[in-house]
Amino acid sequence: MVNYVTGLKEQWKACLIGLLIISNIFVWVAVYERHTGEILSLYFFDVGQGDAIFIDSPRHGRVLIDGGRNKKVLTELGKVLPFADRRIDVVIATHPDGDHIGGLPEVLSRYSVGIFLEPGVSIESSVNDELHARLLNQNIPVLEAKRGMVVNFGDGVYLTILFPNQDVSWWPNNDGSIVSRLSYGDRVFLLTGDAVFRTENILLNLNSGILKADVLQAGHHGSHTSTSLAFAESVLPAYAVVSSGKDNSYGHPHQTVLDILAKVGAEVVNTALFGTIRFDTDGHSLELK
Repeated sequence: MVNYVTGLKEQWKACLIGLLIISNIFVWVAVYERHTGEILSLYFFDVGQGDAIFIDSPRHGRVLIDGGRNKKVLTELGKVLPFADRRIDVVIATHPDGDHIGGLPEVLSRYSVGIFLEPGVSIESSVNDELHARLLNQNIPVLEAKRGMVVNFGDGVYLTILFPNQDVSWWPNNDGSIVSRLSYGDRVFLLTGDAVFRTENILLNLNSGILKADVLQAGHHGSHTSTSLAFAESVLPAYAVVSSGKDNSYGHPHQTVLDILAKVGAEVVNTALFGTIRFDTDGHSLELK
């Protein structure tokens, strides 16, 4: 049974309709899509100095997390999706910075999107205005992500929202980033957007045990504002992924972060050096492609 897992508090009940929509999306995928394998694929797209992550579950439930700065994300999606297949079940904007949502209006114009999740951070910008205008025009349901929401893809694949756990509408963009945990069998991926020390500390205080993961997305493109030693020691990843542009002006990833990741034994893979990074797992083995 594919559903949208609860644990919702009273203030989240307004999300129920949207939860049922997501449930229906993945029920449709589970029932009507031909099951072609047991592999979960997770892509960290090379979109330059920005973020775009694509999840393709064994039964082809699809989630796009962020869309980079521009329409380069369309090129990357075109490499992994059949030409005539224009379905993405869920799009998540971890926060409204341009290097995370800049490509999403183009995604919405080219693909059929079932539902849209965002953290509820308040910002006025032309790209955010364009994004929400398209969401409205295309009647795509918009939900604020809350800790405890879980997208159940089927076959033991879950995407769990770990943060926000509170109202972040007036927080700085990065501080309010959605943090999620993708799990399949024994394998776990921790996806952090641009989450900074403040967010990491909240997660550590809530439940540090749930942070353990095989793959960590280094927060904020490997910036020294993220990935504290305490956080890295709780995650203990085998791999840490940095999404950054080649020779970017920010100096990402910063050496302090690389030193911390080395200290906890993580192998760092950077889109600036390797291009699009893909992980495949059957729930037991984990392969870096």
